[in-house]
Amino acid sequence: MARRRVVITGMGAITPLGNSTAELWDGLVNGRSGIQPISLFDCSNFETRIAGQCLAFDPARWIDFKLVKRLDRFAQFALAAAIDAVADSGLTFAREDPFRAGVIIGSGIGGLKELETQHGRLWEKGPSKVSAFTIPKLMVNAASGNICIHFGLRGPSSAVATACASATNAMGDALRCIQRDEADIMITGGSEAAVVAISVAAFNAMHALSVRNDDPARASRPFDRDRDGFVLSEGAAVLVFEELEHARRRGARILAEVLGFGCSSDGGHITQPDENGTCAAMAMQKCLADAGLSPEDVEYINAHGTSTPLGDVAETRAIKRVLGGRAGRVPVTSTKSSIGHLLGASGAVELVATVLSILHRTATPTINYCTPDPQCDLDYVPNQPRDMRIRRAMSNSFGFGGHNACIMVGECQ
Repeated sequence: MARRRVVITGMGAITPLGNSTAELWDGLVNGRSGIQPISLFDCSNFETRIAGQCLAFDPARWIDFKLVKRLDRFAQFALAAAIDAVADSGLTFAREDPFRAGVIIGSGIGGLKELETQHGRLWEKGPSKVSAFTIPKLMVNAASGNICIHFGLRGPSSAVATACASATNAMGDALRCIQRDEADIMITGGSEAAVVAISVAAFNAMHALSVRNDDPARASRPFDRDRDGFVLSEGAAVLVFEELEHARRRGARILAEVLGFGCSSDGGHITQPDENGTCAAMAMQKCLADAGLSPEDVEYINAHGTSTPLGDVAETRAIKRVLGGRAGRVPVTSTKSSIGHLLGASGAVELVATVLSILHRTATPTINYCTPDPQCDLDYVPNQPRDMRIRRAMSNSFGFGGHNACIMVGECQ
């Protein structure tokens, strides 16, 4: 039996650039930064005092106020983005078989704010004051579960936690569900709300974050020689994956086709990437093989590009391993230069950005790229967008634990 084709018919996003895919695109293509001084908590004595925050997000726009209190911020983001993605798709689930529709959402950390809050109540007021909603709010699968409940879906449902590769692994799983005829529709993506005190303190202890507090907008500078760490951010993106013929039958607007997926593990260090990018390259090669394509078919790459000294070099080397002599001629951009690193949600936001690049025939810029690094010598589309037709594009995600994931999308023929 021929493998079922999968397309994207709807997208929603909550990011530091705004509460819609339109605001995300406008900010990216115009080179704006969503990085600001942290205002979600008092960080005056922290080494890092900047982050990407969704300060304009009001959950009441999407969610009943009673439910808002029962959802951690990361699940609020996910549900809001899912509601927008489904609206964008034109789907009416009352007309669909609920057993043929499911949800897979990735998150690296889940309800960390709820855990921090209830831990404080435990020690300050005693165990009887810990909320009965603590576990339902902090569990990583709260996003998937609440989206299923909201839409009344009864198909495949799960959560994925592979650090910064979570969303891309989730989308790969959703792709497989439809390809294997386990579902016709999958709501998928990622969400994270880790701009909380314990998270910033812990990443500072690892020396992972940028400390460019005096210049927030220019702190995230992937592939630049003067990068000094990633900028922590929050938000979510959700996409509607749909079997091609199902989408055509209902007259859906098709945004792009999901062409392939690949993943691998470094099997090395728990936080440091393989410096040669060997297994990251393997994930990209598996993605190409899954899509039935060759390296010559890659026209654009949305990089993981975190702005860390080791990670950006490793990814550059991985891309060279895959593309060979073409590597320097394929545009590579990092969305994180504008919005920072959304951890487990980053892959979903970046796939949304990649689809928008295909639709608008524009490669978004890697902003803050000022000083070339001899070890990072690819075409990073520095500081200005580039008009170009993009027929096939890759999006990379690499996470702590050595998790590597790559997904490929393109124009639907």
